[in-house]
Amino acid sequence: MERPLVSVIIPTFNSEKYISDTIISVQNQSYQNWEIILVDDGSTDATRTIITPFLTDKRIQFYPLENNSGTGVARNFGVSKAIGKYIAFLDADDLWKPEKLEKQINFLQKNNLPFTFSFYDCIDEQGNSLNKRVEAPRNLSYTQLFFCNYVGNLTGIYDVDFFGKIAISTIRKRQDWMHWLTILKKIKTAKPVPESLAIYRIRENSLSTSKIALIQYNFAVYRQFHGFNFIVSCFCMIGFLFTQLVIKPFYSKKI
Repeated sequence: MERPLVSVIIPTFNSEKYISDTIISVQNQSYQNWEIILVDDGSTDATRTIITPFLTDKRIQFYPLENNSGTGVARNFGVSKAIGKYIAFLDADDLWKPEKLEKQINFLQKNNLPFTFSFYDCIDEQGNSLNKRVEAPRNLSYTQLFFCNYVGNLTGIYDVDFFGKIAISTIRKRQDWMHWLTILKKIKTAKPVPESLAIYRIRENSLSTSKIALIQYNFAVYRQFHGFNFIVSCFCMIGFLFTQLVIKPFYSKKI
């Protein structure tokens, strides 16, 4: 029996340094029934030229957008083109380990689940290991996710038959957190595959390295996505900062 199709959504923007390795990490999957949907968000570098030779693989689709509109717009466009039973996300500078899809699909089917994610390792901008693994609660609740995004965007995968195609916020930052909150609001708890199946690249100008920007964008999630007033959002941010500084470090492991 043929395994279900997985649609892999990859938005790109000025990703010439990394996009080849990202695509190859999907091509090298032990699970081969996938489609890649590449959506370029108005790159001005050689990203589009580098992608072109990969299009000989008929499983790879490429859609160049005229204007830079943000990752959320690009991801939504990719989702609109997806035909797989499952949708997974991968950013243009991150990588999957070879058994990522196979282990996740097996986990979903064995446990009759509509959503899962996994742990991931971290590398720097040049691809050097940071000797860090980011884990997550084994039974992640909506409340836990409300105060901290434990789901790495490069690891999440969900069942379209169960959820439908979930619209992604067009706010330029933290769409992934809002996406997983939408999922957890429906299913209440989620279980990760309890091992590292992906590699996250921490870049010097990324949100991960800017603590002030991180606070601003997370505050916006409470204000805009949840619709809380200023005072309630401030209390939520206290819970977020406590979780980020006191609890989440327990899920960061040296490797």
